[in-house]
Amino acid sequence: MTSDSIPRDTAARGRDGARRRAARLSLGCGLLTIGVSISITTVAGSPRLIYQYIPLVLSVVVLGLPHGAVDHLALPRVRGDPVTARSIGFVCVLYLFVGTAYAVFWWLAPAAAFTLFVLVTLVHWGQGDVYALLAFVGADHLETRADRLLALVVRGGIPMLVPLIAFPERYASVAETLVGTFDPGSTARLELVVSPTVRTALAVAFGTGIALTLLFGFVRAGRDGRGPWLVDLTETLGLVAYFAVVPPVLAIGLYFCFWHSLRHVLRTMLVDPIASAALDRGAIVGASRRFSRDATPLTAGGLMVLVAMGRTLPQTPATVPDVVALYLVTIAVLTLPHVVVVTLLDREQRVWSPSD
Repeated sequence: MTSDSIPRDTAARGRDGARRRAARLSLGCGLLTIGVSISITTVAGSPRLIYQYIPLVLSVVVLGLPHGAVDHLALPRVRGDPVTARSIGFVCVLYLFVGTAYAVFWWLAPAAAFTLFVLVTLVHWGQGDVYALLAFVGADHLETRADRLLALVVRGGIPMLVPLIAFPERYASVAETLVGTFDPGSTARLELVVSPTVRTALAVAFGTGIALTLLFGFVRAGRDGRGPWLVDLTETLGLVAYFAVVPPVLAIGLYFCFWHSLRHVLRTMLVDPIASAALDRGAIVGASRRFSRDATPLTAGGLMVLVAMGRTLPQTPATVPDVVALYLVTIAVLTLPHVVVVTLLDREQRVWSPSD
């Protein structure tokens, strides 16, 4: 298996320079974020909680919310089709019905909705890293569908589960704020999840899964193909250390912007002929400007959803944690249909159809 197993990346075909620059931006920015954050936290300690919210607040306009705002363009571009009213309408209807259904679910069963949010985010962030490993790193050790599924669970599980194990009180506080926004009485149901017994069992099980996944990759890579595996190893262990050391609110905010969202933005650039050509000739600013123009309308739409969600709450959010909780619920509502679009992208690019 090689990176050619993603053949529907039509805009990047014949533009190896675009793919290489996307890979350097993805790997470099991600590892820099991890290294700097761990170093500063280790030396200076955790910043005040109010400052930890800054990356999440900035993600409203910096990469975070905009990264899914080109869903209506990504599918026709990856297929090499023109963008039509029908293709745009499909995505709009998808967001309207799936997003609305999930928003109603938050009102009816907020604790269950929060659990679903964690699971959906785990899958989605894992999806993003599997694609990046294949397209940007050429991960030959992810040879089969089972290998890629294990990688998805590990990569998506790290940001969702390691903070729970390392920072149970803060994890519980964020969860209670989200759930309590809709039903304060439901927060007691979350106490079992952060109990020492559950966290110990989770740490043993998930740690074993990480070790086995990396071991399987090492064996499949062979002596001559361990370069991509070493990148996988470095990123995986770096992410574990990052989420175990950096406070979860800050860690998730930085990861959301400069790891997950950046990788997806680069993916959408590679299927856009104009942005891909700009990357190919090193015009990163031009490619970014193109993406920003495309993402602006639906980013504004996402902000309208945020305002609409806020107006439905029984009490207006009065503190920064309350406002961020509302934003995270909005992100959850928008993520579910976004995952459907990314799954279709995966199918078009044969992410889950390795040539065994």
